[in-house]
Amino acid sequence: MESLPLFEMTAKTLGGLEPILEKELRILGAQDIKVLKRAVSFKGDKGFLYKANLWLRTAIRIYVPIGNYQLRNQEDLYKKVQLIEWEKYMAVTQSFRIDATVYSELFSNSKFVEQKTKDAVVDYFRDKFGERPDVDLQDPKIRIHIHLSDRFLTINLDSSGDPLFKRGYRTEVGFAPINEVLAAGILQLIGWQPHRPLLDPMCGSGTFLIEAALMAQNMPPNIYRDAFGFMNWPDYDEELHELIEESAFKKTRNPEFKIFGRDKDPNMVEKCRANLKTALFDEVIEAKHIEFIDSKPPTERGVIIMNPPYDMRLRSDNEELYGQIGKTLKHNYPGWEAWIITADLDSVRYIGLRPTRKIALKNGPLDSKLFKYEMFAGKRKERH
Repeated sequence: MESLPLFEMTAKTLGGLEPILEKELRILGAQDIKVLKRAVSFKGDKGFLYKANLWLRTAIRIYVPIGNYQLRNQEDLYKKVQLIEWEKYMAVTQSFRIDATVYSELFSNSKFVEQKTKDAVVDYFRDKFGERPDVDLQDPKIRIHIHLSDRFLTINLDSSGDPLFKRGYRTEVGFAPINEVLAAGILQLIGWQPHRPLLDPMCGSGTFLIEAALMAQNMPPNIYRDAFGFMNWPDYDEELHELIEESAFKKTRNPEFKIFGRDKDPNMVEKCRANLKTALFDEVIEAKHIEFIDSKPPTERGVIIMNPPYDMRLRSDNEELYGQIGKTLKHNYPGWEAWIITADLDSVRYIGLRPTRKIALKNGPLDSKLFKYEMFAGKRKERH
């Protein structure tokens, strides 16, 4: 097969997950990898672009830069956007959307940048072809991302379409669900392996459970999706894309694993079971209506991963909950390893246990930390 040309790409991620994404890209076969802030840049060919969208567990979007320019003033933005030969990347009949990330003294308003860019693209087509493409904020065929850092402009095509944390398996959603990308990143950060039983005692809609099962079976996290942004590009190669998906199926494995979901809310357990069924894991993952406080472990040893619910306005409730979590871990889960992700950094001390590791993460806009607690069987000194 004739080799395809390499080009630069940038995968966006959440703060704290950059090293995990870099490792994923290296294993996948990316070239010229560079770790950035909440992003990793790399090079690959068209097939690798398709593969990256399918396989990367900790990427939110994958951008392809199509123009880099230095701006002298505000008027330069419109002029530089019009330098792009837009017919190479979209048809006049396709709807589009502009999103902008702006850190610049020239522009204080990202909406203004988006509007100016939109005007430049529309005017380009109208001047050259006598027609203009439509803007669609809800379901655009082409997504364009503008990144402005000081006076340096990067124009990107968004190859993912919907963000990659929208895997396609979560049809039922609970209150404040954890982002799929964050869940997958945490499972890799803690070094979980399929031979170790995994328990999420506050599983909600089941994100940790499903992401763990996908990892255990070496399944691409976005195998459930039926659409990516690159499928609307003029150079989309359907045959190549299908070949990459078929190859992915051949790499799956079927190891034995024990993954358990628990939740005190019976409605959430039903939603979790519905999502497990959509993901085809309902027969291999156990989800039960059980309150974690004073609960008994499903196996003798294992790993707990927990994203406790909290309301930052109800501090006393949080303190009581975290205290109960600590007591249950200490008395009922000897020999277990527990990881807790939370943004309520004040209430953590009420757990009453000393964490052996802390990892700073972003949970959406919230500054969060992932805490590790080791529940020693017997006294700690007896373990050595």
